[in-house]
Amino acid sequence: MDAHPTGNQWDWIYATRALDAVGWFEPDPSNSHELVAEAVALGGRSIIDVGGGASRLVDQFLELPLERIAVLDISEAGLAHARHRLGARADAVEWIVGDVVSVDDVGEFDIWHDRAAFHFLLEEADRRRYVRLAERTVRIGGRAIIATFADDGPERCSGMPVRRYEPADLAAECGPGFRLIDSRRYVHHTPAGVAQSFQYSTLERVARATGHDAGS
Repeated sequence: MDAHPTGNQWDWIYATRALDAVGWFEPDPSNSHELVAEAVALGGRSIIDVGGGASRLVDQFLELPLERIAVLDISEAGLAHARHRLGARADAVEWIVGDVVSVDDVGEFDIWHDRAAFHFLLEEADRRRYVRLAERTVRIGGRAIIATFADDGPERCSGMPVRRYEPADLAAECGPGFRLIDSRRYVHHTPAGVAQSFQYSTLERVARATGHDAGS
Protein backbone atom coordinates (compact mmCIF):
# COMPACT_ATOMS: atom_id res chain seq x y z
CA MET A 1 0.00 0.00 0.00
CA ASP A 2 1.62 3.24 -1.15
CA ALA A 3 -0.49 5.74 0.77
CA HIS A 4 -3.09 5.64 3.46
CA PRO A 5 -6.68 5.71 2.19
CA THR A 6 -9.03 8.61 2.79
CA GLY A 7 -10.41 6.77 5.80
CA ASN A 8 -8.96 6.43 9.31
CA GLN A 9 -5.20 7.00 9.22
CA TRP A 10 -4.72 5.11 12.48
CA ASP A 11 -6.39 2.02 11.04
CA TRP A 12 -3.98 2.30 8.10
CA ILE A 13 -0.99 2.50 10.45
CA TYR A 14 -2.10 -0.61 12.31
CA ALA A 15 -2.66 -2.41 9.00
CA THR A 16 0.75 -1.56 7.55
CA ARG A 17 3.15 -1.65 10.50
CA ALA A 18 4.10 -4.28 13.04
CA LEU A 19 2.66 -3.53 16.47
CA ASP A 20 6.11 -3.53 18.07
CA ALA A 21 7.50 -1.17 15.40
CA VAL A 22 5.22 1.85 15.80
CA GLY A 23 6.87 4.79 17.52
CA TRP A 24 4.58 4.77 20.55
CA PHE A 25 5.03 1.08 21.36
CA GLU A 26 5.97 0.26 24.97
CA PRO A 27 6.66 -3.39 25.84
CA ASP A 28 5.99 -2.47 29.47
CA PRO A 29 4.07 0.80 30.01
CA SER A 30 5.38 0.99 33.56
CA ASN A 31 5.18 4.77 33.96
CA SER A 32 1.45 4.89 33.18
CA HIS A 33 0.86 1.79 35.27
CA GLU A 34 2.55 3.34 38.30
CA LEU A 35 0.47 6.52 38.11
CA VAL A 36 -2.77 4.59 37.61
CA ALA A 37 -1.91 2.25 40.50
CA GLU A 38 -1.45 5.30 42.73
CA ALA A 39 -4.93 6.54 41.79
CA VAL A 40 -6.36 3.09 42.48
CA ALA A 41 -4.64 3.00 45.88
CA LEU A 42 -6.45 6.26 46.68
CA GLY A 43 -9.81 4.65 45.97
CA GLY A 44 -10.28 4.81 42.21
CA ARG A 45 -12.28 1.84 41.01
CA SER A 46 -13.01 2.67 37.37
CA ILE A 47 -10.83 3.84 34.50
CA ILE A 48 -11.10 4.90 30.89
CA ASP A 49 -7.98 4.76 28.73
CA VAL A 50 -8.28 7.44 26.04
CA GLY A 51 -6.43 6.59 22.84
CA GLY A 52 -5.43 3.21 24.27
CA GLY A 53 -5.49 1.40 20.93
CA ALA A 54 -3.43 -1.79 21.04
CA SER A 55 -1.48 -0.71 24.14
CA ARG A 56 -0.53 -3.40 26.62
CA LEU A 57 -1.54 -1.16 29.51
CA VAL A 58 -5.05 -2.60 29.60
CA ASP A 59 -3.49 -6.00 30.42
CA GLN A 60 -2.09 -4.43 33.57
CA PHE A 61 -5.39 -2.75 34.42
CA LEU A 62 -6.94 -6.20 34.63
CA GLU A 63 -4.53 -7.04 37.46
CA LEU A 64 -5.65 -4.04 39.54
CA PRO A 65 -8.73 -3.97 41.82
CA LEU A 66 -10.79 -2.08 39.25
CA GLU A 67 -14.51 -2.65 38.88
CA ARG A 68 -14.87 -1.03 35.47
CA ILE A 69 -12.33 -0.70 32.64
CA ALA A 70 -12.91 0.98 29.28
CA VAL A 71 -10.66 1.77 26.33
CA LEU A 72 -11.61 4.51 23.87
CA ASP A 73 -9.84 4.78 20.53
CA ILE A 74 -10.54 6.13 17.08
CA SER A 75 -9.03 3.00 15.53
CA GLU A 76 -11.18 -0.11 15.49
CA ALA A 77 -8.13 -2.00 14.21
CA GLY A 78 -6.07 -0.98 17.23
CA LEU A 79 -8.76 -2.13 19.64
CA ALA A 80 -9.14 -5.39 17.72
CA HIS A 81 -5.46 -6.14 18.27
CA ALA A 82 -5.88 -5.59 22.02
CA ARG A 83 -8.99 -7.76 22.19
CA HIS A 84 -7.25 -10.56 20.31
CA ARG A 85 -4.23 -10.41 22.61
CA LEU A 86 -6.40 -10.58 25.74
CA GLY A 87 -8.53 -13.46 24.52
CA ALA A 88 -11.33 -14.31 26.96
CA ARG A 89 -10.17 -11.55 29.31
CA ALA A 90 -11.27 -8.97 26.73
CA ASP A 91 -14.86 -9.52 27.88
CA ALA A 92 -14.00 -7.68 31.11
CA VAL A 93 -13.24 -4.48 29.16
CA GLU A 94 -15.59 -2.00 27.48
CA TRP A 95 -14.25 -1.22 24.00
CA ILE A 96 -15.38 2.13 22.62
CA VAL A 97 -14.63 3.05 19.01
CA GLY A 98 -14.80 6.81 18.62
CA ASP A 99 -13.01 10.12 18.34
CA VAL A 100 -12.49 11.73 21.73
CA VAL A 101 -13.46 15.14 20.31
CA SER A 102 -16.81 13.93 18.96
CA VAL A 103 -17.97 11.35 21.51
CA ASP A 104 -20.78 12.85 23.59
CA ASP A 105 -20.82 10.54 26.58
CA VAL A 106 -18.90 7.53 27.89
CA GLY A 107 -20.33 7.41 31.40
CA GLU A 108 -18.58 8.31 34.66
CA PHE A 109 -15.16 7.11 35.74
CA ASP A 110 -12.79 7.72 38.64
CA ILE A 111 -9.67 7.77 36.45
CA TRP A 112 -9.04 9.20 32.98
CA HIS A 113 -5.77 8.07 31.39
CA ASP A 114 -4.38 9.47 28.15
CA ARG A 115 -0.91 8.72 26.89
CA ALA A 116 -0.28 10.88 23.82
CA ALA A 117 -3.75 11.55 22.42
CA PHE A 118 -4.19 15.14 23.61
CA HIS A 119 -1.05 16.44 21.92
CA PHE A 120 -2.54 15.67 18.49
CA LEU A 121 -5.32 18.22 19.05
CA LEU A 122 -4.10 21.29 17.19
CA GLU A 123 -7.40 23.17 17.02
CA GLU A 124 -8.59 25.03 20.11
CA ALA A 125 -12.16 23.88 19.49
CA ASP A 126 -11.06 20.24 19.61
CA ARG A 127 -9.16 20.78 22.84
CA ARG A 128 -12.26 22.36 24.38
CA ARG A 129 -14.39 19.39 23.32
CA TYR A 130 -11.84 17.03 24.86
CA VAL A 131 -11.85 18.93 28.15
CA ARG A 132 -15.65 19.09 28.28
CA LEU A 133 -15.84 15.32 27.79
CA ALA A 134 -13.25 14.82 30.54
CA GLU A 135 -15.25 17.05 32.87
CA ARG A 136 -18.43 15.06 32.18
CA THR A 137 -16.58 11.79 32.63
CA VAL A 138 -14.33 12.18 35.68
CA ARG A 139 -16.10 12.30 39.01
CA ILE A 140 -15.29 15.13 41.42
CA GLY A 141 -12.23 14.00 43.33
CA GLY A 142 -11.17 11.68 40.53
CA ARG A 143 -7.96 11.97 38.53
CA ALA A 144 -6.94 12.65 34.96
CA ILE A 145 -3.50 11.35 34.00
CA ILE A 146 -2.47 13.00 30.73
CA ALA A 147 0.87 12.51 28.99
CA THR A 148 2.07 14.60 26.06
CA PHE A 149 5.34 15.41 24.38
CA ALA A 150 7.27 17.83 26.58
CA ASP A 151 8.52 21.21 25.36
CA ASP A 152 11.72 19.58 24.11
CA GLY A 153 9.93 16.59 22.62
CA PRO A 154 9.25 15.84 18.95
CA GLU A 155 7.24 18.26 16.84
CA ARG A 156 5.65 15.44 14.83
CA CYS A 157 4.45 11.89 15.46
CA SER A 158 3.50 9.33 12.81
CA GLY A 159 3.91 12.06 10.21
CA MET A 160 1.44 14.38 11.95
CA PRO A 161 2.17 17.64 13.79
CA VAL A 162 1.64 17.80 17.55
CA ARG A 163 1.52 20.44 20.28
CA ARG A 164 4.14 20.17 23.00
CA TYR A 165 3.39 20.99 26.63
CA GLU A 166 4.85 21.63 30.01
CA PRO A 167 2.62 20.72 33.01
CA ALA A 168 1.50 24.30 33.68
CA ASP A 169 0.52 24.73 30.03
CA LEU A 170 -1.48 21.53 30.05
CA ALA A 171 -3.21 22.51 33.30
CA ALA A 172 -4.19 25.82 31.73
CA GLU A 173 -5.70 23.97 28.76
CA CYS A 174 -7.69 21.75 31.12
CA GLY A 175 -9.20 24.79 32.83
CA PRO A 176 -10.73 25.32 36.27
CA GLY A 177 -12.39 21.90 36.35
CA PHE A 178 -9.01 20.29 36.97
CA ARG A 179 -6.17 21.05 39.39
CA LEU A 180 -2.59 19.99 38.70
CA ILE A 181 -1.34 17.91 41.62
CA ASP A 182 1.71 16.15 40.23
CA SER A 183 3.93 15.96 37.16
CA ARG A 184 6.99 14.14 35.98
CA ARG A 185 9.20 13.99 32.94
CA TYR A 186 9.81 10.74 31.13
CA VAL A 187 11.98 9.76 28.19
CA HIS A 188 10.40 7.19 25.92
CA HIS A 189 12.67 5.23 23.59
CA THR A 190 10.97 4.21 20.38
CA PRO A 191 11.56 0.75 18.87
CA ALA A 192 14.05 2.49 16.53
CA GLY A 193 15.97 3.80 19.54
CA VAL A 194 14.89 7.44 19.26
CA ALA A 195 14.56 9.27 22.60
CA GLN A 196 11.33 11.25 23.03
CA SER A 197 10.72 13.59 25.96
CA PHE A 198 7.29 13.32 27.57
CA GLN A 199 5.63 15.04 30.47
CA TYR A 200 3.06 13.18 32.57
CA SER A 201 0.61 15.33 34.49
CA THR A 202 -1.83 14.16 37.13
CA LEU A 203 -4.82 16.45 37.66
CA GLU A 204 -7.60 16.23 40.21
CA ARG A 205 -11.16 16.81 39.08
CA VAL A 206 -12.56 19.72 41.09
CA ALA A 207 -15.85 21.59 41.11
CA ARG A 208 -15.94 24.72 39.00
CA ALA A 209 -16.71 28.03 40.64
CA THR A 210 -20.40 28.85 40.56
CA GLY A 211 -21.35 30.76 37.45
CA HIS A 212 -18.38 29.68 35.33
CA ASP A 213 -19.38 28.93 31.75
CA ALA A 214 -18.54 25.30 31.09
CA GLY A 215 -18.30 26.01 27.40
CA SER A 216 -15.58 28.65 27.72
